[in-house]
Amino acid sequence: MIKRFALLVSVMGLAVASAASNFNLNFYQPTVVNGTTLKVGEAKLEIRDNKAIVKQGKTSVEANVKVETGTNKYLYTTVGYKEGDNHQIKDITLAGTTTKLVFEQ
Repeated sequence: MIKRFALLVSVMGLAVASAASNFNLNFYQPTVVNGTTLKVGEAKLEIRDNKAIVKQGKTSVEANVKVETGTNKYLYTTVGYKEGDNHQIKDITLAGTTTKLVFEQ
């Protein structure tokens, strides 16, 4: 009985941990992630270790990120861009969390 309870707790912990690392994004302009241009529209963001995986349709792009923790929760998900014409992602803040992803490109 105790082993089953421990297994249930560990499985639930994994489910919560994996759910916490998936987010939805909306791009309002063509966006460059690690050299790959993503279209305007919805995308999925997955965070694993110090990597961000952005998926849009059949396109999947992986980039190294530095995960920073703020003092207050962010109200909105925002995408910051580097200066220039190529719309390359600089950082992303995630709504409802204290997480900021800084892209290392």
